[in-house]
Amino acid sequence: MTQHSLARLLQAAAVVGALAGCKAAGPEKLVEGRDAPRLPTGARLDPAGPRTNVGALPLAAVLSPDSSHILLLLNGWRQQGVQVVNRTSGAVTQTLDQPAAFIGLTFAPDGRTLYASGGNTDAIYRYDWASSRLTLRDSIIVRERPSPRSSGTSYPAGIATSRDGRLLYVAENLADSLAVIDLSTGRVTQRLGAGRYPYGVVVNNDGTVYVSSWGTQQVHVYTPDGARLRDRKPIDVARHPSTMLLNADGTRLFATSASTDAISVIDTRSNAVVSTLRDPTPANLGQGSTPIGMLLSRDGTQLYVTEGDNNAVALFTLSARTAGTGSGTRDSLLGRAPVGWYPSALLQVGDTLHVVDAKGRGTAPNPKLPQPGATGRPEDRANSYTSGQINGTITKLALAQFASPSLAALSGRVARANNWDAPSVRSGMPPITHVIYVIKENRTYDQVLSDLPAGDGDTTLLFFPRRMSPNHHALAERFGLYDRFFVNAEVSADGHNWSTAAYTTDYTQKTVPSNYSGRGRSYDYEGTNRGRVPSDDDDDDVAEPAKGYLWDLAKRKGITFRNFGEFVVPDGATGTAPEGYRGVKPFLVANTSREFPGYNLDIQDQRRADIWIKELNGWVAAGEMPQLQIVRLPNDHTHGASANKPTPQAHMADNDLALGRMVEAVSKTKFWASTAIFVLEDDAQNGPDHVDSHRSLLFVVSPWAMSEAQHRFVNTTDVIATMEALLGLDALSPYDHYGRPLREIWRSAPDVRPYVALVPSTPLTDRNPARGTGAIESRKLDLRYEDVAEEDAFNRILWHAIKGTKVPYPGPKRMSAAEVVRSW
Repeated sequence: MTQHSLARLLQAAAVVGALAGCKAAGPEKLVEGRDAPRLPTGARLDPAGPRTNVGALPLAAVLSPDSSHILLLLNGWRQQGVQVVNRTSGAVTQTLDQPAAFIGLTFAPDGRTLYASGGNTDAIYRYDWASSRLTLRDSIIVRERPSPRSSGTSYPAGIATSRDGRLLYVAENLADSLAVIDLSTGRVTQRLGAGRYPYGVVVNNDGTVYVSSWGTQQVHVYTPDGARLRDRKPIDVARHPSTMLLNADGTRLFATSASTDAISVIDTRSNAVVSTLRDPTPANLGQGSTPIGMLLSRDGTQLYVTEGDNNAVALFTLSARTAGTGSGTRDSLLGRAPVGWYPSALLQVGDTLHVVDAKGRGTAPNPKLPQPGATGRPEDRANSYTSGQINGTITKLALAQFASPSLAALSGRVARANNWDAPSVRSGMPPITHVIYVIKENRTYDQVLSDLPAGDGDTTLLFFPRRMSPNHHALAERFGLYDRFFVNAEVSADGHNWSTAAYTTDYTQKTVPSNYSGRGRSYDYEGTNRGRVPSDDDDDDVAEPAKGYLWDLAKRKGITFRNFGEFVVPDGATGTAPEGYRGVKPFLVANTSREFPGYNLDIQDQRRADIWIKELNGWVAAGEMPQLQIVRLPNDHTHGASANKPTPQAHMADNDLALGRMVEAVSKTKFWASTAIFVLEDDAQNGPDHVDSHRSLLFVVSPWAMSEAQHRFVNTTDVIATMEALLGLDALSPYDHYGRPLREIWRSAPDVRPYVALVPSTPLTDRNPARGTGAIESRKLDLRYEDVAEEDAFNRILWHAIKGTKVPYPGPKRMSAAEVVRSW
């Protein structure tokens, strides 16, 4: 391996980064209670201390040696690199962009050198720290890449130095190994296996190295053996361990398992787990708090933990056995304090906690978005898109706030912000025993239904009017219009998890921005890891929620289930042939249509409808229909203006007619009176909306559904809660357990008139010309998989293909979350 300097390149990038970095505002006036902003997830933010703005998705933080500054590692879609924040004022004093960054950030023992993991670059960036500023010195290559444009195969994540500062230990997240680097030469001197997706690295006082294996349930152990490390027996812990923390004397190692709400406590003298701290919500579902960052009190008897999905910091008091001071065994979760969205790390200086909120404040307006052809700052454009608007904050909390009775009051605020104090009411539902759940792709409300006068629409953003989506319009008019439906997700990677599991794991939250920004990670979010089905190799799916998916609820409840196209892979299929699809989860294998295609825009949704209707006819003949079905209809995603592909209008018309035909078919069967069809988009990233880019399409089609327009807030997990209530299923996560089921939308008696599908006037066979609008640009986009194409470019092509080149592209419009809340 060689060491090389990238100082010129990255110092130039640092200048750009300093301009593009978010400038910190002064401490904000807190907004609490019912006026607090609501997130697309349904939670409200009610932070217990002042916050300042920082850069995109900070996932790691360290203090400068003199504690005057906080250094962050940014891991966002728009921005990756290192940021320096004045701890006292909250001002961002320096931003140094890197081509990529991921999780790892640490100072050398002498405090004069900072190391930052380089993610897809397969490098570690080395900075000099002097006079409260960073200067890039060089980068250390962890693995050589065939070319600068090649994706990394190492993907450095967590890092730690040896106690003497001579060695750097690097968790190679995609290479499943621990690399040992001699810092005097910059060369890798040893490489050891570290389980699947190694995440964090810590080094004990005796030189023992611990590495958490994110894709398994183990912490790997390595002990010094002369100048090298020796691999020891790994320690079994809770599922998918990530962040680790040693106590002051090195006798206790804490390891968070974010996806199971657990913290394993290891006695490092025996390498045995001596206790497991449980971090549940009141529903105690085994997932949904998402413990991530940790901090021990100075005396080692209390543990502060950031909870990503509770938007809070939890405080545990540790038993003598857990703390390593005696034999007592009673650990207690004392309470919680509310902070910003998805807290990922925390630091202590004096009597103050500094909590790093990875997703910060939530949604924001985008008034500075430049119009096409206009001169505008690149950072304004980058800050205006869905994933690009995710910026972090730092929340300050006083330690005194964690004392009683203050902590009890703060715990109450956390409960109210997360809807925990609201009764989970699932009564008042009609006698529906069959649920058909249709998942579509990426449209906003304004793109399709903004021309309906009963709803809140901006018709200047209308892409697909009634002539090409007549069934969407007719279904909304007969069965109810929902103009305040928001998807929980940003993009399809988390969208298909929110839509089927009511939750998305910390793996998905932390890696999707890198995958979607072209920084070299595989699409691991629909049952495959690194392009393979994990169960084929007896491996655990690194992105799978601990409680599983809707089909697992069906299995546990003993109700019948059928899957069409969701979480499937081609199995021997070639070209556009729809045969040979299989489910990627064990229960799906026997309960998935082998004919029905997954995501493939070259296959018409008419073919999907044909296959589904054929099975429906078989159920009619047999007298029984599955109680729960999931059906994927993806073609409203469209090919954009790709040459010789269906036009966007044809794709939408195809999707619309397929949906209409399905509704008509079931409405003419005996199952109609006991059926509800829920139709939604997995995310809404591919288009503009004047309320919020999370606002999307929802249809509840049933003889029991009222026709009145609904203007209440409802999101993806509320819809899942409604389906669970109808079928008597348990909840998957706190989001659906504490959700707001649609109980007010039902008639007292069913209207069983059949539905008659409408035929769009747009021909389904229309094709884009080889040299049509956007054809050249579309050739640069990868549309083989959902959301792989760069969203701004794709949306522009789609807009001009439909509206023409003379109508300016508006960008994805947004209101602030607070404005949205006040409109409910």
